[in-house]
Amino acid sequence: MEHGSDLRLGRYSQENNIYFVTTNTHDREPLFSDFSSARIVINNLRLSDDQKITSTIGYTLMPNHLHWLFTLNDVTDLSYAVGKIKGRSAKQINTHLKRNIKVWQAGFYDHCLRQDEEIKEVMRYIVANPLRANLVDNIGNYSHWDCIYLPVWSSFSRMEQL
Repeated sequence: MEHGSDLRLGRYSQENNIYFVTTNTHDREPLFSDFSSARIVINNLRLSDDQKITSTIGYTLMPNHLHWLFTLNDVTDLSYAVGKIKGRSAKQINTHLKRNIKVWQAGFYDHCLRQDEEIKEVMRYIVANPLRANLVDNIGNYSHWDCIYLPVWSSFSRMEQL
């Protein structure tokens, strides 16, 4: 079993670094199959950008997890940025669903991209998730993703990602 504190070992947050974060729903429940619940998370990603905490490069919200690539802006604590998204969205999803459940699994996985890493390749991996999961044949048919390379990738298909 994963423990949030184990995931923090070796974590280093620095303003203006690019982070690739993955976080799962509690017990991998497919909460984001519900369109409104998914949009709550996405709206919170946008709010984080509006508040200048993050600058999102892109994301894909799968039924039971989130992949998010972003630059950490005004805050220097990665846990704070991710915690804000998870905390606010959990409260709003519980209100929407009229339930009181754990929405997110404790902790998250993160990877700080080094200068020599190709941002577009990481983003391509993130965007291709619904294709690899056989949720759609064309990424343009999946509602819960976005990236700054949108015009180029909106017709990205399963054949192209193989």
